[in-house]
Amino acid sequence: MKNFILDTNVLLHDPQSLFKFEDNNIIIPITVIEEVDRFKKDMNETGRNARMVSRILDSLREKGSLAGGVTMPGGGTLRIEMFSEKYYKKLPVDLRVDNGDNRIIAVAQDVRDRFPDAETIFVTKDSNLRIKADAIGLIAEDYESDKVDIQDLYSGTRTIEVPADAVDRFYGQGWLEAPVTLAPNEFITIVDSTNAHHSAICRNDLVNSRIVPVRKVPKEGIWSLFPRNREQSFALDVLMDDSIKLVTLVGKAGTGKTLLAIAAGLHKTAEENVYNRLLVSRPVFPMGKDIGFLPGDIEEKLTPWMQPIFDNVELLITGHESEKRHSKGYKELMAMGLLDIEPLTYIRGRSIPNQYLIVDEAQNLTPHEIKTIVTRVGEGTKIVLTGDPYQIDNPYVDSSSNGLSYLVEKFKGERIAAHVTLTKGERSELAELAANLL
Repeated sequence: MKNFILDTNVLLHDPQSLFKFEDNNIIIPITVIEEVDRFKKDMNETGRNARMVSRILDSLREKGSLAGGVTMPGGGTLRIEMFSEKYYKKLPVDLRVDNGDNRIIAVAQDVRDRFPDAETIFVTKDSNLRIKADAIGLIAEDYESDKVDIQDLYSGTRTIEVPADAVDRFYGQGWLEAPVTLAPNEFITIVDSTNAHHSAICRNDLVNSRIVPVRKVPKEGIWSLFPRNREQSFALDVLMDDSIKLVTLVGKAGTGKTLLAIAAGLHKTAEENVYNRLLVSRPVFPMGKDIGFLPGDIEEKLTPWMQPIFDNVELLITGHESEKRHSKGYKELMAMGLLDIEPLTYIRGRSIPNQYLIVDEAQNLTPHEIKTIVTRVGEGTKIVLTGDPYQIDNPYVDSSSNGLSYLVEKFKGERIAAHVTLTKGERSELAELAANLL
């Protein structure tokens, strides 16, 4: 049986982490309880998680004394460990500064020394704190119950070599039996084993157990937008398929994730009237140093955060207007109720029926926040999440633990979900070079 000492950020990241250490002992330093208490009045996801942690611990208190330890459903125990000034004397001089992190490390070190026969592991999502703990001989680990190996992240696409007659047969009859076992809605490129230029792009049709052609873009485009490469063709195929209710698009900057999603959403909403409204949302995270509070009403405050979305919508509408020869700016679409752009802050507690919902920059969300968003989806709604797992502004998630990567892996076997990883930048030659070199 192991002793796990949990840091504050683990509980704030996932309140249910208290139940994910099987039959081992969970030890929470009293300093962690004090730090959680400081967040409980915040009206954001961290505040909600803090309140949930408090409720869980209070309910466990009914089973017995948290100081003595209570039995957990998995068979282990949970207890609150008090801090003593004498613990500081065991720490190196540089760590005897009185702050929360050092108090938590001191408790972890004391637990290790008092129970030498049990392995003691300090769990924290703070990389610097893991370094400190390691420096004094503690075993320190990240909380990884919701981590995904980013190198093995499901791409949603693959290339398969087949005999030349298989490619001909596919073009002739419009379908082919799947040459290998494929995930639902997985895209494949079948390539003639003797001629690499003889190929076809297809999608796995799970219902009929065959691979079928990727849908053709109409001659006028999707809201006047045309795919520029194979992966963008894959993305538009699932973005335009009403039977697929969840789409995830992952790719570096400039691959067209957001633009493709908005184009498909505008087409489905304003042209085909399949959905009542296009709702575009994104988390509010600044890049670099925050500029502080912004003046004005709520619309004026949100404009800087939502400007990337406005830019994409305006670009599409401008191109569409030149084709249709009429003027309908994004403000007019918003006034008509066809388009709404808002931050994710306001999504909790809502039910969103019959809408085309796009969540941009989803890599900045935690798995718990992703769950909160997807469970808001009502009847008839399609949700599209886009992001780049390597470009994260949230200090508490990384490329492996962010909600977008987590969602891709969890939904890769589901019939109503599809995923595409885009790799080729199309914004500009300079943007593509910057994404690859910098």
